[in-house]
Amino acid sequence: MRPGRRRRRRPDERGSALVEFTWLGILLLIPMVWIVMSVFEVQRGAFGVSAAARAAGRAYALAPDDAEGQRRAEQVARQALADQGLDDAPLRVKVSCSPFPGDCHAGTSVITVRIESQVDLPLLPDFLGGGAPSFALDATHAVPIGQYQEIGDADAAR
Repeated sequence: MRPGRRRRRRPDERGSALVEFTWLGILLLIPMVWIVMSVFEVQRGAFGVSAAARAAGRAYALAPDDAEGQRRAEQVARQALADQGLDDAPLRVKVSCSPFPGDCHAGTSVITVRIESQVDLPLLPDFLGGGAPSFALDATHAVPIGQYQEIGDADAAR
């Protein structure tokens, strides 16, 4: 060092690493929490849609005719979604039959129920996509109708 020149002191940086670590932790923690909450929401919806398809298939198969079966299928599908906390989730119930498309309750028929719904992803503002972001879900369940079926009143058959 030359005489007459003073050595510059660097500013004291003690404690700045803690501040930087805290801000970095917050910036990384918020997206991670959102991802975990979104995964849980989608999983809850998947459980609900799967249970709704299974219940709707059984309700449709046990109904006396196709019109009543459709009504019962929609009712139990709505209840299955409500059981998972998805009371206001949109619901679409599609029923198809093979090999008799016109009569799902004919012997040896297979009833296939498809449930379509969606769940909204949590904590996202509308300005990021023009509407609340959502995740579409669907599930399918097939129920075979047996060849032999019970007819109305057992005493009437005698």
